[in-house]
Amino acid sequence: MAGLAVDQPGAAPHLHGRLDDDAEATTAFLAQGARLLERLPPRARRDEAQQAAATALAGTLNDARERFLRAHAEEVYETLTDGLSRAVRVEELLERAAERYPGLVPTAATVAAEREHMQGDKDGAEIAQGLLLAHVLSVPRAGAHLIWAMQRPTPEALERLEQFRATGALELGKVRVRREGPAGVLELCNPRHLNAEDDSTIPPTEVGVDLLLLDPDVEVGVFRGGVVDHPRYAGRRIFGSGINLTHLYRGQIAFLFYLVRDLGYVNKIYRGLSGPEHRPREPEDTTEKLWIAVAETYAIGGACQLLHVMDHVIAERGCRLYLPARREGIIPGASNLRLPRFVGDRLARQAILSGREFVAGTPEADLLCDEVVEPGAVDAAIARRIELLTSSGLINGAANRRALRAGQEPLDLFRSYMATYAREQAFCHFSPTLVRNLEEHWNAPNRTA
Repeated sequence: MAGLAVDQPGAAPHLHGRLDDDAEATTAFLAQGARLLERLPPRARRDEAQQAAATALAGTLNDARERFLRAHAEEVYETLTDGLSRAVRVEELLERAAERYPGLVPTAATVAAEREHMQGDKDGAEIAQGLLLAHVLSVPRAGAHLIWAMQRPTPEALERLEQFRATGALELGKVRVRREGPAGVLELCNPRHLNAEDDSTIPPTEVGVDLLLLDPDVEVGVFRGGVVDHPRYAGRRIFGSGINLTHLYRGQIAFLFYLVRDLGYVNKIYRGLSGPEHRPREPEDTTEKLWIAVAETYAIGGACQLLHVMDHVIAERGCRLYLPARREGIIPGASNLRLPRFVGDRLARQAILSGREFVAGTPEADLLCDEVVEPGAVDAAIARRIELLTSSGLINGAANRRALRAGQEPLDLFRSYMATYAREQAFCHFSPTLVRNLEEHWNAPNRTA
């Protein structure tokens, strides 16, 4: 392929406004482009000209996807959800889209094959997933329906609810849940990686959140990091160290990590579980409870993001709270939407764009924390707060949460934000800048998974 100027697949098809005809033309165009891309060596073995050709071709194909989705995103979503009659999660939605509209998004096999490569050696096939989700979320009717679907209880939680109610405790892999009096405690337990989040922690965390919301004997949820055994922190609890950057560098974090996390368990903590019917023209009707976060040692990245959706934050004095996503090259979840409400626009920009840290016990961190206690007083503070939050009953607590959201973050605002997030995070996730940042700031090549 010397002297290659990889053929482009010709002009993008003209769209006529009819879904089936436009889908046929677009998928044929995408198939032609995919065949051209397959003629190139794998990314790790390409020369500069070949990589430039691959980048241009990928851009052409993504442009074609977006042209089709601008015209038909709502119709596509209706087709994939049987006329909005089914609650289809993001994961299944994309699987259905790959089957119904070949090339519009990658198949599960393509994503699995990409996962075998380091992050810097991937072609970014999953960007197409972000484009489809961004266009769906941009449409008020379809986007609201997708958010409702992601707020439904997971099948595993429904299957294990009776077991949890009977035993009061469950081990869910890297998450454990237990009932302590009127409280349900969820612990993230990934000690080897200092309670970092990755593709293996998101599903059990969502199941754990569901169980605490579904169990009528649980009146308030407590989110806490488990004890770690790292020599530097042995025997201490860590609220969370954010996304596992080593896994990210090694290509072991799927793009869907971000969307499933923030549309799934994080949004369930903030908004609760949705009802069995989607009623878009009515106020939110959810199963929700008050939540306490217990920030110990540090709350980095995604762990810091969680503080924005909690009703009460207990922080251990000296706990570091910060969002290093800018140095990593990604967007810190919904912090861009939520953090300014707590600390104001200036401090939020400093935290998100320049990596400003907050330390529990300082005036700036007081804007993120409800109470700061000494390390030995954390358990007593939790017990005291549980008693105070449950003494006035659950109904008015949930009602006040909904009323606060109606003024601060109505569902339509969240939907619009997530549309932007889906698109922008997709390009960030596959940017060469992300790989460079991880090598420069994280020493990623020399870390073991």
